[in-house]
Amino acid sequence: MKYVGDITYLPIDGGKFCYLATVIDLASRRLAGWAIADHMRADLVTDALTAAIRARGSLAGSITHTDHGAQLGLNWSSQHQLPVVIVGAR
Repeated sequence: MKYVGDITYLPIDGGKFCYLATVIDLASRRLAGWAIADHMRADLVTDALTAAIRARGSLAGSITHTDHGAQLGLNWSSQHQLPVVIVGAR
């Protein structure tokens, strides 16, 4: 299984934004999970991954690709801790 993930912003009233995190199945191009919030903290992404797990039963053994948070200048050290249930480690 291969998935891609991304975050996009959605403008709302008052010049503010909501942020949408998605997890998409590459084979079917179907949305596997999503989450929306008023922030771009890590829990937005983990909520989207958790939604994908609920929909698919498990993401164990899957490959997930993201752009590593390039728009914020984030690096590996700030994003490398995926939930254990996804990675299948420990």
